[in-house]
Amino acid sequence: MPSNHPIGVFDSGVGGLSVLREIRRQLPHEHVIYVADSAHAPYGDKSQEFITARSLAISKHLIQQQAKAIVVACNTATGAGVKFLRSTFDIPIIAMEPAIKPAAEKTKTGVVGVLATSRTIASENFNRLYSRFGTDIEIFAQACPGLVEQVESGDLTGVKTRVLLEKYLLPLLEKQVDTLVLGCTHYPFLSELIQDIVGPAITIIDPAPAIAKEVRRRLVDLDLLAEQTSSGSEHFWSSGSPSQALPVLTQLWQAPIEVHQF
Repeated sequence: MPSNHPIGVFDSGVGGLSVLREIRRQLPHEHVIYVADSAHAPYGDKSQEFITARSLAISKHLIQQQAKAIVVACNTATGAGVKFLRSTFDIPIIAMEPAIKPAAEKTKTGVVGVLATSRTIASENFNRLYSRFGTDIEIFAQACPGLVEQVESGDLTGVKTRVLLEKYLLPLLEKQVDTLVLGCTHYPFLSELIQDIVGPAITIIDPAPAIAKEVRRRLVDLDLLAEQTSSGSEHFWSSGSPSQALPVLTQLWQAPIEVHQF
C-alpha cells in the first residue's frame, strides 16, 4: 500500500476531532479522512449490534477512500465493534482505551475518576482495565448522560453544560479524586470547563496524544509513514446533513472546512 494514502478516523459524531487534531499535530504530513456518524449520534444508547454495523459501514467507506489505517476515535464503538473490525479487515485498526494506566501512574491520592458513557463503563474493555488497575488504586467511574449531546450542539461553555458537569464532577471530588480520565472523545472539548470546576490541583488525562503516538508507531512498523515533502490534507464526511454538521465541525476544528455527505 502506498504510504501517501490517508488515515481514516471515525466517531459517532464530532468528538473524534479531539483525536484527529492530535494526529494532525504529531503527523503533519499525513492525509486524513474523518467520518462523523452524526445521523446516529450518540452511540451510548444504541445496541452493540447497531454500533458494530455502523462501524463496519464506515470502515468500508474509509477503505474505499484508500485508507491505509483506521482509527476508531470512539470509546463506545471500540467496546462494541473493534474486535469484529480487526477480524474483518487486514489494515491497522487503532482503537481508544480509557487512560486508566497513566492515571494510575500519576495519581498521588490513589483515587482516580473516569468520565465516560454508560456503554463504555459497561464494556469488556473497561472492566478489564478496572480489574487490572483497581487493586492498587480506587477507580470511580461516572456515567455522563447528555454531555455528548452538548458537544454535538457546540455548547462547550453554556449554563446547561456547566450544570451537567457539576452534577457528574462533584461526587468524584467528594471521593477525593486527584486525577480525571476523559473516557469519551467528546469530553476533551470540555476540558477547560472541567478544569474550572474541579480546580487546578486535579490532573485531567486526555488519551488522544497516546492514540496519535500509537498511530505513528504502527505506520512506522509497516513502513507506511507519509513522506515529509508536503503538508497533509483533511477531508470531512458526515452521515447527517453536511450543512448542519458544518458549523460545529468548523467550530471544533478551528479552521474552514468542507463537509461531504456520507
